Amino acid sequence: MRGLWAAGPRRFEIGCSIEIEQTSETLHAHVTLDRDVNIRPGDEVLIQGAPIVVKFGEQLNLRRTATVVRAGPLKRLMMHVAGYLELTELYDVSFSDGRVR
Repeated sequence: MRGLWAAGPRRFEIGCSIEIEQTSETLHAHVTLDRDVNIRPGDEVLIQGAPIVVKFGEQLNLRRTATVVRAGPLKRLMMHVAGYLELTELYDVSFSDGRVR
């Protein structure tokens, strides 16, 4: 039955590059996987290893191993519905002038 839903292995490991910067100009963390992996709604990417601490004014680039866990069909559907509901919150607009009549 799993073969009908899954397009590949449910869990696999892959190398990745991590770039973290905490300065007065920027605060960001980016993970780049070694291969072009299609991450879909509900999938998880877990970076292995000890927690990374970057002090203010520092930038860090390092290599780690990531575990990609594919979402099952139910979780994928739930993520699509949740994303749609989150998007509909943005539709709360009004075309009135705001005056009460």
